[in-house]
Amino acid sequence: MSTKFKVLTVASCLAMTSLATMASPQQGDVAGSPRKVKALVISMFGPESEPWIKNLRLTQKYRVPGLSPDYPTVNCNTDGVCQLTTGMGHANAAASVAALVFSGRFDLSKSYFLIAGIAGIDPKQGTLGSATWSRYLVDYSIAWELDAREIPHGWNTGYLGINTKAPGQKPPLDYKTEVFQLNEALLQKAMALSKSAVLDDSDVARAYRAKYTSAPANLPPAVVQCDTMAGDTWWHGELLGKRAEDWVKLLTDGKGTYCTSQQEDNATYEALKRGANVGLLDLNRVAVLRTASNFDRPHAGQTAYESLILKESGGFVPAINNLYNAGVPLIRDIVNHWDQWKSGVPR
Repeated sequence: MSTKFKVLTVASCLAMTSLATMASPQQGDVAGSPRKVKALVISMFGPESEPWIKNLRLTQKYRVPGLSPDYPTVNCNTDGVCQLTTGMGHANAAASVAALVFSGRFDLSKSYFLIAGIAGIDPKQGTLGSATWSRYLVDYSIAWELDAREIPHGWNTGYLGINTKAPGQKPPLDYKTEVFQLNEALLQKAMALSKSAVLDDSDVARAYRAKYTSAPANLPPAVVQCDTMAGDTWWHGELLGKRAEDWVKLLTDGKGTYCTSQQEDNATYEALKRGANVGLLDLNRVAVLRTASNFDRPHAGQTAYESLILKESGGFVPAINNLYNAGVPLIRDIVNHWDQWKSGVPR
């Protein structure tokens, strides 16, 4: 054996030992077997993860190849709760979730997944700090688009479904990621558990929401059910907001109600779906929580541009805190009543 090979072998062994000792197996697990996970919280960037890591004492670190270089570890505790931060945007979300699912380091066969991130919100559906549970995940970006200066006479938008001839025609959904419907039983359970959650607010948010003349925009934050729209372009304003409302209605056959805008959820769900397709996890155990850090359109007397570049509306910190405040009742119920949850969502 060459000296170089010996050095590489020793280095490889040390690296493997380091990975193996980053976190001890959960009580009841067999050493060296995949880590059993009861609940996995999926965050998109650092601030979203902080309340979970701190409050649930997620001190066990698992370094997984293929995760975001900014967030290279999965964080777990002794109760079987883990947390992943994917990085922002479709590409980061899909890559990180797929890396975890197919890593072989975690047993996700009975895991529940809580996708929990901040979002923009339609002021007709909620307000700053509101916590929203989704039934439908809709992709805003899979579409044909004409510049508004070149659209045919009579059109009110340059967006239309791929392989359609005009706005308002439902596309054939050939990508198979345009719209997803989540498990209704888990949605209702999450709503019931979180309905009495005490939500955070701020003086700045109260002052800013008072500029909106109608409810619920000018009311305190609440837990509500409405649907979320994913797209990597940060769109803003009344006209694009109307397009979001119409697009959700079109793709859900009138059953969905748009309220939050974000970047990642369809990509995250598709990566989980790939794992479910080969028996690694159960898609009926996926819930999506989005909390409102900003409005997606201006108040009266304000332009869309002024609303977009607004330095501070007061919603960011409450939205971050309310991810935990509204989401942890579900996580705690899963952990504390695991015998009821392990075989599926309890009645």
